[in-house]
Amino acid sequence: MSQTYQPKKKKRATTHGFLVRSATKSGRGVLKARRQKGRKLLTTV
Repeated sequence: MSQTYQPKKKKRATTHGFLVRSATKSGRGVLKARRQKGRKLLTTV
């Protein structure tokens, strides 16, 4: 039996990256909320 999570940097970036978040209004809301909360990292690297 294999592990469920097979990490891939490209997939992570294209799903949860900064450019994807910035593209939609709700995504920008996420960034705004994370900034207000004082997150060190807004999105995944």
